[in-house]
Amino acid sequence: MNLPNSITMSRIACLPLLIWILSPAFPFTGGHGATGLRGGEQEIIASVIFILAAITDGLDGYLARRRKQITTMGILLDPLADKLMITAAYIILVAYTPAIVKPWIAILVIGREFLVSGLRSIAATEGFTIEASEIGKLKTVIQIVSVVAAILAHRWKYWLWFPSVGGGYVVGVHFIAVTAIYWMTIVSIISAIDYFIGFWRKIDHASDKRRKRRSFVLSRKPKPSPAAEHPSRIS
Repeated sequence: MNLPNSITMSRIACLPLLIWILSPAFPFTGGHGATGLRGGEQEIIASVIFILAAITDGLDGYLARRRKQITTMGILLDPLADKLMITAAYIILVAYTPAIVKPWIAILVIGREFLVSGLRSIAATEGFTIEASEIGKLKTVIQIVSVVAAILAHRWKYWLWFPSVGGGYVVGVHFIAVTAIYWMTIVSIISAIDYFIGFWRKIDHASDKRRKRRSFVLSRKPKPSPAAEHPSRIS
């Protein structure tokens, strides 16, 4: 297994670890139904793991192109790892931070991922591809911010930085989490519509090309043989 595929596999391997850390089964949850270590180390560790997994999302593709190691296994595993990472994260957050991540938000986000995967599969069978749009890339960045912020908001409503400097700077962790989650939901819907419009245009173009090709083949008449043109030549 080459390096890019190993990095992709490491992203998949991070998911059980993330689920374990954010579950009540984590051995350092504090007991008595509490979740999170006393100082919030549980949320920090989970956030770092998710950020590292998100970084590998771009790293494996970059290395595969740079090292010319694009393989069939990598083409299969990379989108699968992406979908697993997002799906697992939002399912966990529904249970971990239900006040921030509502079930309908998780369903919408996960449904969008499967919709885009389905459109790309159909496009591949029709002989064309749907490139990632700029709004799709923006959606990915907002997803990462929303997941990390939602994890941290389980422990903190705000952070006070540099309290000794003019009273400090307040960072509203809970506000950022809620804003990022709903902004991500809106961008996901817009991105799904954008992908669908792009798919519809290309599938129409591909259908037109097939119809023209079929019409061209049917319009071509078979060239008669010399014997058919000159029956007298047949002995």
